[in-house]
Amino acid sequence: MGQKNSTKIYKGHIVFTESPENFNIIENGFIIVEDDKVKKAVAKLPEEYKDIEVKDFGNKLIIPGFVDLHLHAPQFPNAGLGLDKELLPWLEEYTFPEEAKYKDLDYAKKVYSRVVEELWKNGTTRSVIFASVHKEATALLFDLLVEAGLGAYVGKVNMDRNCPDIIVEGTQQSLKDTREYLEKHVGKSKLVKPIITPRFVPTCSVEVLEELGKMAKEFDVPIQSHLSENTGEVEWVKELHPEHKNYASVYDCYDLFGQKPTIMAHCIYNTEDEVGLMKDNEVYVAHCPHSNLNLSSGIMPVRHFLDSGVNVGLGSDISGGHKISISSVMAVSAQVSKIKWLETNKELAPLTTSEVFYLGTKGGGKFFGKVGSFEEGYEFDALVIDDSNFFGDNLTLEERLQRFIYLGDDRNIVERYVAGNKVDKPNFK
Repeated sequence: MGQKNSTKIYKGHIVFTESPENFNIIENGFIIVEDDKVKKAVAKLPEEYKDIEVKDFGNKLIIPGFVDLHLHAPQFPNAGLGLDKELLPWLEEYTFPEEAKYKDLDYAKKVYSRVVEELWKNGTTRSVIFASVHKEATALLFDLLVEAGLGAYVGKVNMDRNCPDIIVEGTQQSLKDTREYLEKHVGKSKLVKPIITPRFVPTCSVEVLEELGKMAKEFDVPIQSHLSENTGEVEWVKELHPEHKNYASVYDCYDLFGQKPTIMAHCIYNTEDEVGLMKDNEVYVAHCPHSNLNLSSGIMPVRHFLDSGVNVGLGSDISGGHKISISSVMAVSAQVSKIKWLETNKELAPLTTSEVFYLGTKGGGKFFGKVGSFEEGYEFDALVIDDSNFFGDNLTLEERLQRFIYLGDDRNIVERYVAGNKVDKPNFK
């Protein structure tokens, strides 16, 4: 009977994407969850489960939790500010001065509590987060996510050159703090884990890049950074590293490009060589369309990456992006792909609704393992959606989900589950 006690059953309209091409839909279906993982999603409950209580959500949708592959927690207070600038001036005027404030732990606690609450509110059950250069504030964010019951990778940022004095790190201090952060946090939580986080090539010396590559191997932790977000940035990397043939090869040279699982944000201006290297090294791309529009960066050719076999997920990129909601990122991903389609003489086909939904669930969820789907063996991360406030009858479940993606917000999310556990609103003291 032990196993039956750990079995939970949920009933509702089940919608997920096993592959990007189409939705898996089970009307009035059942999700059987055993030991935090999906046992099966079925239209009819098998006889062996008839004595187990079913939690019935009626006419509501049950969908996988959202995955945000790229956001900057310390930039949260800047959301919606400075967005008439391009990337590099925006970093100098808005971002670096804000991030410098996180040496104050009281300030960090105030902001990070709110960030975690907003992730919960908007249905982001897993996220991959840049903190700041400050070791103690990064540890605080890590602990808040553990307390909230959300899944995440949290990185202490490294930058020891080409940034203002208020935030620049000494090379040795940067490496020492990173090592101490990893020593204390590797294995501390099943759901929240550390990640190596060089901000981007221009702010990291060769020594820092080299040592971070070694630490990723030593501690067996993944890597995140930025790649080819803006034409000015790409040119800058060329000037700084004429010895390398392209931007990606700088990371690759120092074992920061798929030698351990890696996410690169943006990837708008990559060469074919770089795209091939990303496929070969199984590097993930975090597509951040809100940010790319706000900072005049450009439109990532998502279709080309998908056609090339590169892993793609979505990122809110707070605060280059102005909304932490992944459903909003899904909608704008579809929109900008249509402009890219027109720009490329209709060569790069627009993204469909099932594709953008896949990117924001299973596509990004793969970085965490079996996450982002209701297939057997996947961790049960789920959102229960009440869309009864919208007009329109006789819609298919696919139409209802599409409408939620474009019109819905946190008020439509009535329950959230992470790795099988119902997660209530965080209550930080």
